[in-house]
Amino acid sequence: MSLMSATACGGGTGLVKQYEYEEDITLSVDGSARIELNASIPALVNLRGFDLNTHATALLDRSRIRDLFTTPATRVVRISSWRRFGRRFVQVRLAVDDITKLGSTAPFSWATYTIDRRDGLVVYRQVLGAAAGKPVPDLKLKGDELMAIRLHVPSRIRYHNAGEGNLKRGNILVWEQEFAARQIGSPLEIEARFEQTSILYSTLMLFAVSGLLAMAVLALLIWWVVRRGKPAAGQA
Repeated sequence: MSLMSATACGGGTGLVKQYEYEEDITLSVDGSARIELNASIPALVNLRGFDLNTHATALLDRSRIRDLFTTPATRVVRISSWRRFGRRFVQVRLAVDDITKLGSTAPFSWATYTIDRRDGLVVYRQVLGAAAGKPVPDLKLKGDELMAIRLHVPSRIRYHNAGEGNLKRGNILVWEQEFAARQIGSPLEIEARFEQTSILYSTLMLFAVSGLLAMAVLALLIWWVVRRGKPAAGQA
């Protein structure tokens, strides 16, 4: 299988990593999630053992991809495709009601997903085990390939094991692993602990409280103006 290649971005923005396999997980406090799986077709064959045409010029069999990723725990929202590095890539967007059931599905059976609640925090853990290791003919690796798990957390993070300085744009964590290590099943252990109240909920509550206070001040101001306008008792 193959993966990362760094390409220069315009405008002097530096280097951006391009992953061969990536799970982009947007997690909610209640355990539901949205997942964007981005991978080359050869990566899906090699890592997950799928029976797919890996030829770069082959048309994507969207019905086959939809069937593979439609499970009792996942719903396919959208499928898109492109070519890069001479390989066909696919993005599968999924809706998941309970991420702890994801490991019971074929596409994600190489991992366990758990959520615990303790000390006022949500504790999310994901552990990746063995890959399928299905051979992919004529696929040459450069040796610097990577895969990644990207996690969007809904509230303030109190702990993570993604490494120092890993927090991206506030609440995004990224774990990377060399592709060769993933092929032989070297475990990748992911853990993040975050508050049980989402940032969105806190923001909406702040807006609501601010709105109520503003209405109360306005009502008090109107009452004061009306009261001042009334003539005193006994005055004509």
